[in-house]
Amino acid sequence: MTSILDTELTHDAFLGGKLHLWQPRQGYRAGVDPVLLAASVPAKPGQSVLDLGCGVGAAALCLGARVPGLRLLGIERQSHYAALAARNGLEVFTADLSAPPVELRDQSFDHVLANPPYFDRSAGFRSQDSGREAAMGIDTPLVSWMDAAARRLRHKGHLHLIHRAERVPDILGAANGRLGSPEIWPLCPRVGKAAELVIFRARKNGRANFVLHGPIALHTGTAHVADGDTYRPEIQAVLRGGAALLD
Repeated sequence: MTSILDTELTHDAFLGGKLHLWQPRQGYRAGVDPVLLAASVPAKPGQSVLDLGCGVGAAALCLGARVPGLRLLGIERQSHYAALAARNGLEVFTADLSAPPVELRDQSFDHVLANPPYFDRSAGFRSQDSGREAAMGIDTPLVSWMDAAARRLRHKGHLHLIHRAERVPDILGAANGRLGSPEIWPLCPRVGKAAELVIFRARKNGRANFVLHGPIALHTGTAHVADGDTYRPEIQAVLRGGAALLD
């Protein structure tokens, strides 16, 4: 397992200081997206949660900071990120999500979280940083993420996923035949702006019709006019106070 010196790491505050996470100083670093993902999960104490491709554990640990008494696990194929997730306090398996270890294959979960790589490298450029490229550039296809989620979810368990808005057709196609009751919440930068991200939720053995919810605006105003914290109060409550984003 590749070790990382502390001088190559930062210890960053999340949720207004309720949570601190070790992560690489260079390369892929957890930001707002896993916090929004965690805030979209209506988990209850006593339930179990699996974070697919957990990185340093940001999504699962942000969820755990909001909801006490959860059983949190992660799976991460990059050993240095898995080591950091463990250091941050997450129980983690170092493995590819499409080939989980026997100990994980024997388990099922109430909730599965996923923040898959956003960008199709067949239509873009690869990052020179291997960790960032693995986190942001598609290697494992969305179908494999949906397969892994469906296999690990118990009956009526939920997948919660954050992704780019332009990937919605791919998300729905990958979920078809694997997960049901799909719902999408568009996340737009400001009121009147096109969505850039979406929260996707689906249920194992769900039978409800597809639901497209109203957009959620992240920032105040109608345009970016200056650098600074312009999050709407309800989003501030999520990012700084650990509040829930969705019911």
